[in-house]
Amino acid sequence: MRLKHIKDADIIVNSSIYTVKDAEKYKGKWKELFQNNNDIEIEIGSGRGKFIINKALQNKNINYIGIEKYDSALVKAVKRLEEIDIKNLKLIVYDASSIENLFEKEINKIYLNFSDPWPKKRHAKRRLTSKVFLEKYDKLFTDKKVIEMKTDNDDLFDYSLISFEEYGYKIIDINRNHISDITTEYEDKFTKKGKNINYVKVERI
Repeated sequence: MRLKHIKDADIIVNSSIYTVKDAEKYKGKWKELFQNNNDIEIEIGSGRGKFIINKALQNKNINYIGIEKYDSALVKAVKRLEEIDIKNLKLIVYDASSIENLFEKEINKIYLNFSDPWPKKRHAKRRLTSKVFLEKYDKLFTDKKVIEMKTDNDDLFDYSLISFEEYGYKIIDINRNHISDITTEYEDKFTKKGKNINYVKVERI
């Protein structure tokens, strides 16, 4: 789906108190920014922020960071946050291809929700569940590595299961007709159309 350009999106997003500018300088120091020692969980590809905002609201003892490549996608999130006071949430405009420059053994869980499937074989390395990215994630996790993934794309899901297994992850939970307590905008849209939602939680020590 083509992302709609929003005028002055960069100004709107960067003026939010929830947006972290120059995020790379906090590598290894995110708990200092949150001013506590709570676990940190990230969502790569936060879009309009529905999932990550509700996660933060429901779990005040966990710190959340939403990462989104395009500022236009985050405009709705920051506008919603103008009416909410959340201490355990930050947003970053950043390309996940360089995510290892943001964190160093600080993350407890990664959420991959409705990621770009990159369907062409020659683009497989760009998929967020490819070996290329799984190697990057190794540098982010504190100890145990936990990833939760949701997608409407059956081919991406099948590819990801193989990729996880080959990299040494163990499947903890899996459902090809998943119903979530906390949904994303894409999830709501696909569910209304009757499309199945694939979900998997994997771990690696």
